Amino acid sequence: MSTEANRHSSTQAGGHGSVETGGHGSVEAGGHGSVEAGGHGSVEAGGHGGLESVIAGLPLVDHHVHGASASELARPEFETLVTESDRAIPSFMTQFDSQVGFAIRRWCAPVLGLPAHAHPDDYLTRRAELGPAEVNRRLLVASGIGRWLVETGYRGDDVLDPAQMAKASGRPAHEIVRLERVMEEVAADGVAAASFPDRFRAALAARSAAAVGLKSIVAYRHGFDFDPAVPSDKEVIDAAGRWLARTETGADPRVDDPVLLRFGLWTGVERGLPLQLHAGYGDPDVELHRCDPLLLTRWLKLVEPHGVDIALLHCYPYHRNAGYLAQVFPHVYFDVGLGINYTGSRSDALIAESLELAPFAKILFSSDAWGPAELHLLGARLFRRGLGRALRGWVEAGEWTESDAIRVATMIGSDNALRVYGLRSSA
Repeated sequence: MSTEANRHSSTQAGGHGSVETGGHGSVEAGGHGSVEAGGHGSVEAGGHGGLESVIAGLPLVDHHVHGASASELARPEFETLVTESDRAIPSFMTQFDSQVGFAIRRWCAPVLGLPAHAHPDDYLTRRAELGPAEVNRRLLVASGIGRWLVETGYRGDDVLDPAQMAKASGRPAHEIVRLERVMEEVAADGVAAASFPDRFRAALAARSAAAVGLKSIVAYRHGFDFDPAVPSDKEVIDAAGRWLARTETGADPRVDDPVLLRFGLWTGVERGLPLQLHAGYGDPDVELHRCDPLLLTRWLKLVEPHGVDIALLHCYPYHRNAGYLAQVFPHVYFDVGLGINYTGSRSDALIAESLELAPFAKILFSSDAWGPAELHLLGARLFRRGLGRALRGWVEAGEWTESDAIRVATMIGSDNALRVYGLRSSA
């Protein structure tokens, strides 16, 4: 459900220059144009005017994100939430000794009132002192995100919902509905296999009535090497019968039958909303070699006549493949979201590579943050830095004009998403 909260440039809404936002020259973000804030004219921004100022102030549209943690996070839980691994952390290591761990100490510590590069123990002590609500407020506001498109299908009770994200950040939030979650809810409510196709279509229409987009995790549940054709209702009923019989025995209720997953995708296409697909890098539940978006080529060709936009999420290490698809298919978009946080100080290279092939009107920004609000801030902070450095380099080489660089940065950071998700009228 869309939530418009305090969009005016007030102190509470985190308007430009307010203390609450950690925005331009604010206390929260580290002071006037400081290294901590990466503000206008800062060392991190490159000391230039124009381009860096625009990028630092862009109200980014995070077109694929999840809620921030609603509860206290002790060190073991915090560390498990800043990695894509779902395994126990070995006793000989800490996740703070990783690119994302170093980035948290560098960029999040000052927002919480600590020196940059604070020791992990000091950082977590300070985090506990402030409490989850204040940590979320500071980090979400300091991110400078102008609008959140929140996917609610994964452990929604453990994180802030769209309305709560809007309240904590002072910025509007909208919902993205996960197809597989709706399918599992239909099964949990009780349904006969023969009624399943119509029940799912009706449930998805109702569930997404106020949403701005849909998402599928077919990459997790099967992979992209599926039959691209629309399944018949008979195929769906037969597959639903097998799945429902299995769930009645107490087996894993997750939908992973390729026929049902295809049915979900095509029902999403029929719904007409932009459709997001996880691609590439993720937790060990994915088989990464089956998540190359090039495997979607035949399906994308079949979708094209329907006029539905497809957004490929994350894509690392297949981001160049995604860039190719975004170039050749008018309805395909992509981002490098999840990879930005986890490549940390190397994210500049990833962002630059994402700008190689696709038209700039086809590239989006996302953080894919879930849980610790550090990930929401870092997604924005590292994106701004990487985009700024790439564009500044081309301007200084005489390849681009600064005005063109500013225009492209604005497209990628906000305008493309506003167009794709039909949000221009509420921008």
